[in-house]
Amino acid sequence: MTADHPTALRRWRTLDTAAGGLALDLGLYAVSAVFAAITAVTSTLLPHRAWGAVAAVGYLVAAMAVVVQLLLRRRGSASRLVGLPARWAVTGFAWASTALLPLLWQSVERATGRTDRAQEEVLVVEQSGARLLEHGTPYLGRDAIAALPPGEQLLGYTPYQPGMAMFGLPRGLIDAWWTDARVWFAVGTALALALAVAALRAARRAHPAAPAGTDDRRDATLLRGVQAATVLPICALTLATGGDDLPVLALCLLALALAAADRPGRAGLAVGLAGALKLFAWPVALVLIVWGLTRRAGTRVAAGAIGLPVAALLPALLVDRDALTENVLRFPLGHGLVTSPAQSPFPGYLIATALPAGRLIAAALLVAAGLAIAVRLARRPPRTAVATALICGYGLLAAIALMPSTRFGYLLYPLAMLTWAPALHRTTDTSTVPLPGQLSSRATSV
Repeated sequence: MTADHPTALRRWRTLDTAAGGLALDLGLYAVSAVFAAITAVTSTLLPHRAWGAVAAVGYLVAAMAVVVQLLLRRRGSASRLVGLPARWAVTGFAWASTALLPLLWQSVERATGRTDRAQEEVLVVEQSGARLLEHGTPYLGRDAIAALPPGEQLLGYTPYQPGMAMFGLPRGLIDAWWTDARVWFAVGTALALALAVAALRAARRAHPAAPAGTDDRRDATLLRGVQAATVLPICALTLATGGDDLPVLALCLLALALAAADRPGRAGLAVGLAGALKLFAWPVALVLIVWGLTRRAGTRVAAGAIGLPVAALLPALLVDRDALTENVLRFPLGHGLVTSPAQSPFPGYLIATALPAGRLIAAALLVAAGLAIAVRLARRPPRTAVATALICGYGLLAAIALMPSTRFGYLLYPLAMLTWAPALHRTTDTSTVPLPGQLSSRATSV
């Protein structure tokens, strides 16, 4: 335990390990059930209301399962039902019932004619897939967007990298419930997370010489990281109703896991795939490249981290350069024919809307935060996957807070990365696995 924040660290350790981790599990599922129930009743977005009605039941059942585990643990019996395997099973059930079940339900209802069972992101991705099949680019040019009815111009924009259109290809070929883009978002998310867990466990098996109980502690931190990326309401809701951020997040977590497993080339490929989908992965790629430089593997990381996004951009650039620029540059920067509806009340948005020259002030603060992170990388480059995850998490948190146009849902990136960080503790280090509170102070010394 570090000396910087001893009280906070003791409190976090007590919370995270109370009743073998079951106490925090119960809090997670119980609070999530309340959130889902409130969403089902009060949300103005119909897909969100539908999600809440299903997810509230799933979270409630998961919470009741944890209560049973706590009772059994107190009696000192049925250890198989209260250990880590049982906690993993409850987490799997929670994800299936609060993310996958509502996703499939809404996909089926949408296929039967319901028009209120998907967020706009799903339609945009599917339309981009259809355009990719027909025209060789997922983007409409400015003139084509201007020709659309005013109410449809926003949906004419595709503010993603070209790789995102791949999730819309199935819908461009066949109109069925299983071609809903969210189904394929879920497949990509599950595959990336499974590979991340496998990579960390394989690295652990490669270095078995560790004190008794270390593997259990590491598995517990890994479970907490998976929970943050799956059953946390902000992630489950996003996957069930929109979903495009989840495969990007999962690929970033996979890249960090491969970095922890000392696989820099593969880490670059994973974050490169994420960067070919969405710009949010590019800062993560930059930090991973700096991490690679500290291990004389910067070129191997950069080959995938930069090469894959560039390879994804080239076809769209060659087919219609102006359409690419309109969608991935002008529109996100607020210079499109319509403005983005992303307007969550974070500091950057409040400054941009409430102060004279507010957008310039918010932009200046965002640039200042970026420069501060750049100085941190130059002076103390991250030498471990833990430090890399922390810089990515806190950096994205600062960016989301200061961007003039942002969404509450983007918080899933920093929350998941910061919770994922303890699971990245090097398997060759036989010291106690650090907890999230310890990591922020340790990161400066690695």
